[in-house]
Amino acid sequence: MRKTNKKIYSYSVFYEAVLEGGYVVFAPALPGCHSQGETLEEAEKNIKEAIEVYLESLADHREPIPEE
Repeated sequence: MRKTNKKIYSYSVFYEAVLEGGYVVFAPALPGCHSQGETLEEAEKNIKEAIEVYLESLADHREPIPEE
Protein backbone atom coordinates (compact mmCIF):
# COMPACT_ATOMS: atom_id res chain seq x y z
CA MET A 1 0.00 0.00 0.00
CA ARG A 2 1.30 3.45 -0.93
CA LYS A 3 1.59 5.94 1.90
CA THR A 4 0.39 9.46 1.16
CA ASN A 5 1.73 12.46 3.02
CA LYS A 6 -0.94 15.13 3.10
CA LYS A 7 -0.46 18.45 4.80
CA ILE A 8 -3.46 20.10 6.41
CA TYR A 9 -3.92 23.77 5.58
CA SER A 10 -6.20 26.22 7.33
CA TYR A 11 -7.47 29.44 5.78
CA SER A 12 -9.75 32.20 7.00
CA VAL A 13 -12.83 32.75 4.87
CA PHE A 14 -15.24 35.67 4.86
CA TYR A 15 -18.96 35.46 4.15
CA GLU A 16 -21.07 38.33 2.83
CA ALA A 17 -24.85 38.30 2.55
CA VAL A 18 -26.08 39.34 -0.90
CA LEU A 19 -29.09 41.68 -1.14
CA GLU A 20 -30.73 39.43 -3.76
CA GLY A 21 -30.34 36.47 -1.40
CA GLY A 22 -27.63 33.98 -0.65
CA TYR A 23 -24.01 34.49 0.31
CA VAL A 24 -20.66 35.06 -1.33
CA VAL A 25 -17.56 33.74 0.40
CA PHE A 26 -13.86 34.25 -0.25
CA ALA A 27 -10.46 33.27 1.11
CA PRO A 28 -8.23 36.39 1.17
CA ALA A 29 -4.98 34.37 1.36
CA LEU A 30 -5.89 32.68 -1.94
CA PRO A 31 -6.34 35.40 -4.59
CA GLY A 32 -9.31 34.69 -6.83
CA CYS A 33 -10.61 31.86 -4.64
CA HIS A 34 -14.26 32.58 -4.00
CA SER A 35 -17.64 30.90 -4.17
CA GLN A 36 -21.28 31.39 -3.25
CA GLY A 37 -24.34 29.59 -1.96
CA GLU A 38 -28.02 30.08 -1.29
CA THR A 39 -27.45 29.26 2.42
CA LEU A 40 -24.46 29.59 4.74
CA GLU A 41 -24.14 25.80 4.75
CA GLU A 42 -24.07 25.64 0.95
CA ALA A 43 -21.58 28.52 0.77
CA GLU A 44 -19.34 26.73 3.30
CA LYS A 45 -19.46 23.47 1.32
CA ASN A 46 -18.72 25.33 -1.92
CA ILE A 47 -15.74 27.31 -0.57
CA LYS A 48 -14.19 24.14 0.87
CA GLU A 49 -14.39 22.57 -2.59
CA ALA A 50 -13.05 25.75 -4.23
CA ILE A 51 -10.07 25.83 -1.86
CA GLU A 52 -9.32 22.17 -2.53
CA VAL A 53 -9.35 22.70 -6.31
CA TYR A 54 -7.30 25.90 -5.95
CA LEU A 55 -4.59 24.12 -3.93
CA GLU A 56 -4.57 21.14 -6.32
CA SER A 57 -4.03 23.53 -9.23
CA LEU A 58 -1.12 25.23 -7.45
CA ALA A 59 0.46 21.84 -6.72
CA ASP A 60 -0.04 20.67 -10.33
CA HIS A 61 1.76 23.79 -11.56
CA ARG A 62 4.47 23.44 -8.91
CA GLU A 63 3.60 26.81 -7.44
CA PRO A 64 4.03 27.50 -3.72
CA ILE A 65 1.07 26.86 -1.44
CA PRO A 66 0.25 30.02 0.54
CA GLU A 67 0.21 29.74 4.31
CA GLU A 68 -1.84 32.09 6.39
